[in-house]
Amino acid sequence: MARSSYHHGNLRQALVEATVKLIEDSGPQAFTLAEAARLAGVSAAAPYRHFAGREELLEEVARQGFDEFADRLEAAFDDGRPRPLTAFLRMGQAYLGFAAERRGFYIAMFESGISITGNSALQQASERARGVLVRGAESLFVARSGPRPPAGMIADHIWALSHGVVELFGRGKPGARSPIAPADMLESGALIYLRGLGVIPD
Repeated sequence: MARSSYHHGNLRQALVEATVKLIEDSGPQAFTLAEAARLAGVSAAAPYRHFAGREELLEEVARQGFDEFADRLEAAFDDGRPRPLTAFLRMGQAYLGFAAERRGFYIAMFESGISITGNSALQQASERARGVLVRGAESLFVARSGPRPPAGMIADHIWALSHGVVELFGRGKPGARSPIAPADMLESGALIYLRGLGVIPD
């Protein structure tokens, strides 16, 4: 697939796709630019036409991952329909779905050790994804008066909870033996958290 993409003139994307496969197979630290080039069907020197080095290629994989991740969160939230709480919880399920279905991208985004703040395009993509969660958190309090917790704090807590569930259940980790499904664990944890904030009445 990558070789075909290259022959159509998209060497950059062919290298990204090759890197995703290498990450899925061997982890984010185990691949080289030469291996990505070989899998893409090009010479070892070809990647340097588009990427200064291995780190820059990893950053591009992560950027594309965050862009797709943000798209999925936005689609799941669906402008808060039919109810903000339902839509907000749907984003958690979208998080788990992305982690399972786009594993190479997810690993590059969260487990490769790259610096998000060191790449402006990558940082922008990451902030767009977080922004969807923040808007979802804000929607929970639109019809409520009085003090409310910071939406950014809620977004970060739910992000951390979602990431924790992925880590607990991922790739043969201890959660694999749990009788509770990952989706159920995430939703119940989010509901307990939101009840504590007063979003859900006791």
